[in-house]
Amino acid sequence: MVRSARLLPVVLVAVLGAAACSSGPDEQTPRVASLIPPSATASAAASGSAVVRQERPRRRLDESEADFQALLKPFQKCMKAQGLPGGEKDQGWVGGDDVPAKQKAAQEACTRFWPLPPWEQDPANPEADDFARDVVKCLKGKGVRYVETTEDGIGIAAGGSRNDARSISMTGELLDDCQREVAARG
Repeated sequence: MVRSARLLPVVLVAVLGAAACSSGPDEQTPRVASLIPPSATASAAASGSAVVRQERPRRRLDESEADFQALLKPFQKCMKAQGLPGGEKDQGWVGGDDVPAKQKAAQEACTRFWPLPPWEQDPANPEADDFARDVVKCLKGKGVRYVETTEDGIGIAAGGSRNDARSISMTGELLDDCQREVAARG
């Protein structure tokens, strides 16, 4: 018992000395809130580059046709690099069952450049269905008779079962204004 009592101070000094020499919390890099995911910074650090994965571009409700064409340029450039012929204005997203294999492969390779829908209309947005319902209310408030949300809850369908031409026409004229009004209300 006496021997272990004498060894205790030696063991404590050795343990505390080793702990004092090791890197503790004071020497660690402080954690800072960041918009860049840790995996992106870790992979950039590991590769020695500061390049971070680029997010897909996103459309805006208030964009002009020129804005949209500017968003498409990286996608069109990528599609051209994939060997698809045609002018840049011809290279948009093609969907359906009859898409040629080369087109489909090029689109898959270039997906990261295809603009996402406006956040208000994005299926990933849990409030997109509320936005669509509010837009329908706005359209009805402006006199559109046959307008409703689509089955997915985020699209707008005009004309009803009768395919009412006046409702379709008015929706076409008023939709952008109603979307902007609803978005401005937040």
